[in-house]
Amino acid sequence: MGSSKGSEPVSGLNGCRVLVVEDEYILADDLKKELEVHGAKVVGPISNLGAAQDQVSRDGFDVAVIDVKLGNQLAWSIADELMQGNIPFGFVTGYGAGSIPARFRYIVRWEKPYEMSKFIEDIRMLCAVSKTSH
Repeated sequence: MGSSKGSEPVSGLNGCRVLVVEDEYILADDLKKELEVHGAKVVGPISNLGAAQDQVSRDGFDVAVIDVKLGNQLAWSIADELMQGNIPFGFVTGYGAGSIPARFRYIVRWEKPYEMSKFIEDIRMLCAVSKTSH
């Protein structure tokens, strides 16, 4: 069977295109680096609602990670568009579950600060869903 050491990233994000919509530069940069280490191709990060909406309409990604609040705007319109396009996504947020609209209650949510290993595993699952649905 081979070694089961945890030193190597588990493949699974290889080739998965992940749109990152996050307006906090340090967090966006950390997400990008961590995703790339695990083999993902990162689109973005994009820090404002308008540019994010443009990217969503152009496609070019398999899954999306969206900060709920971009500047002083909420990103629900992006989430609605992703849902309509059947594109898997999750929210990164400092908000609790109660502030997420009911229509998104089943969407994966990572509350800041979140555990990066859980985040990567969730992204891996979203990528698998994306590959089976496209």
